[in-house]
Amino acid sequence: MVARRARLYDALALLTVIVVVAIDQWTKALVVENLSPPESKAPIPILGKYLVIYYVQNSGAAFSMLRGSLILVLLIAAAIVVVAYLYIRMLNTGPLIYKIVFGMIMGGAIGNLIDRARHSGYVVDFIYFRIPEIKFDFAIFNVADACISVGVFLLFVLVLFGGLRSTDNAAKESDKTLQASEQDAKL
Repeated sequence: MVARRARLYDALALLTVIVVVAIDQWTKALVVENLSPPESKAPIPILGKYLVIYYVQNSGAAFSMLRGSLILVLLIAAAIVVVAYLYIRMLNTGPLIYKIVFGMIMGGAIGNLIDRARHSGYVVDFIYFRIPEIKFDFAIFNVADACISVGVFLLFVLVLFGGLRSTDNAAKESDKTLQASEQDAKL
C-alpha cells in the first residue's frame, strides 16, 4: 500500500509538471497572438492599474539579469539537474507536498527553456504588478516564473521547518515498512 501511494505521488508530481508547462505555454501563446509586436500596445488592466498584462521579450533571467548570455542557459540547465537529482532521491518515497513543489519548480524551468528554444533565446513575460502611487514597479514575469518562485519559497519553508529531516526519516520508515511487507508476502 505504501509503495502504491508513493507511485501515485510521483504521478501527481509529473502531472504538476505537465499542467504548469501547458498553462505557461498556452498563456504565452495567447499574449504573443494578441499583443504582438511587444511593448507596442498599452497595458491591459486586470486589477485596475495594479495588475496588468504587458508583453515584453526578456532575454535575461529574473529582473533581466544575464541578458542574452550562454551562462544563463547553463545555469538553468544546472538548476534543472539539481532539482531532478533531489527528486530522484525521493522517488517512490516522500510526502506529497515535496512532490508538488518539485513539480512546480521543474514545470516552470522547463516552460521557460521551451520558450527560449522557440523564441531564439528570450521568454515571453507579461504579468506586471505595480503600485503607481508609491512608484513601485515589480519585474514583469510569466506563469513559469511564478511557479518557480512559489515552488522555491515553499521548498525553503519546508526545509526551514525541519521538513528535509522529516522526509529522510519518513523515507527510511517507508523503506522499512515496504521491506517488512515484502518479507510477509514471501512467507
